[in-house]
Amino acid sequence: MSTNQSPARHSFRAIRAQYTATTITVYQAYNSDIANPALEAQKFISPPFSMSRMTWIKPSFLWMAYRCGYASKPGQERVLAIEITRAGFEWALRNSCLSHYDGGQQKASDSDKDKKLDEWRAKLRASPVRIQWDPERNLKFAPLPHRSIQIGLGPQAVQKYLNEWVVSIKDVTERMRNIHELVEAGLMEDAEKLVPIEQAYPLSDELRAITEAS
Repeated sequence: MSTNQSPARHSFRAIRAQYTATTITVYQAYNSDIANPALEAQKFISPPFSMSRMTWIKPSFLWMAYRCGYASKPGQERVLAIEITRAGFEWALRNSCLSHYDGGQQKASDSDKDKKLDEWRAKLRASPVRIQWDPERNLKFAPLPHRSIQIGLGPQAVQKYLNEWVVSIKDVTERMRNIHELVEAGLMEDAEKLVPIEQAYPLSDELRAITEAS
């Protein structure tokens, strides 16, 4: 089966997304009480959107599909494609911390390992953004060998997300459900054609190091 992703999909940890020179598209799923005002205003409205909770954005369309069950899970019946500024997206990466500790492969003494663990815990507490790398999914939600990034925005980052980063919001719920119907019917090639084409997002050495991308 083909895939609507660039050849760089084989990098173990790489951000794959739709992006332009100035924007990148991320996905979120909500109920209609949140989705409808956001679509009308072209920004999230609080309330009902919570400014105090961590909110997760996902550059991968298929990982969003997996997370919301093709817009079938309670509270995730509406899927939004949110175009945000690349400057904002990269601010999030620059100010992020991995949500789970990765001790690395290098040999180290127990004291060094303890020190690194303490440093990670301190960074996690202080960081306004958390990231994690989860297995990417195919159309049937089977895990793939490479990873997809999920980005959790804490309250400080949420303020920027709502007030500075959002460029446009589009409802892609129908597209999600159409893909699901095709998958259920076994029409995988037709379903694949509806998946947005995603390319490897270029990262600076600084951002690659912070996010531990491949």
